[in-house]
Amino acid sequence: MLLSVAMLSVFYVAKPLPADAATPVVVSSTIIVPAGQTYDGGGKTFVANASTLGDGGQGENQKPIFRLENNATLKNVIIGAPGADGVHCYGNATITNVTWQDVGEDALTLKASGTVNISGGGAYKAYDKVFQANAAGTINITNFRADDIGKLARQNGGTTYAVNFTLSNSDISNVKDSIFRTDSSSSTAKITGTRYHNVPTLFKGFASGKTSQSGNTQY
Repeated sequence: MLLSVAMLSVFYVAKPLPADAATPVVVSSTIIVPAGQTYDGGGKTFVANASTLGDGGQGENQKPIFRLENNATLKNVIIGAPGADGVHCYGNATITNVTWQDVGEDALTLKASGTVNISGGGAYKAYDKVFQANAAGTINITNFRADDIGKLARQNGGTTYAVNFTLSNSDISNVKDSIFRTDSSSSTAKITGTRYHNVPTLFKGFASGKTSQSGNTQY
């Protein structure tokens, strides 16, 4: 299928990594971004000290490299391996141009109710899920690239609170399970303007009428 220039223009295009991204910053204690403040990583790569934060495997109770308090922003960051438990968000958060090169336990977890807006960046090599919702809220993802993952986003298994997932203008490939998954009958998911490849199913576990999609392209 041939795509027009107009159609291609809405899809995410990866940008080259900055030269200093190859020299990682080793994080031994979680970096806390206070409420309402912004942490700009300047394109640097951050990795966890495996002995203090976690080795980036699937073991539970690993610690995050970044903790965002309510209304904090994290931008221009590359998280390498080991990624430990990535980023924890306690309330509303803005995530801009953050790339997880090798997702650890999870890339990002919503730990307290809020809206997380994720734009740009990407996530790779996630054995299970990329984004995890451990509280009610909304996770909006746009202009994002993900490849070799279990799921893009998952609500904590067996929970019934409402989570609203949206994905737009992104490129998702080589997914083992689904793009969005929940066990809650009140959660919703929407995918628009997105390319996807080798994805078994877009949505899993959602109640009838709680999902929608439009303008997507399978390749």
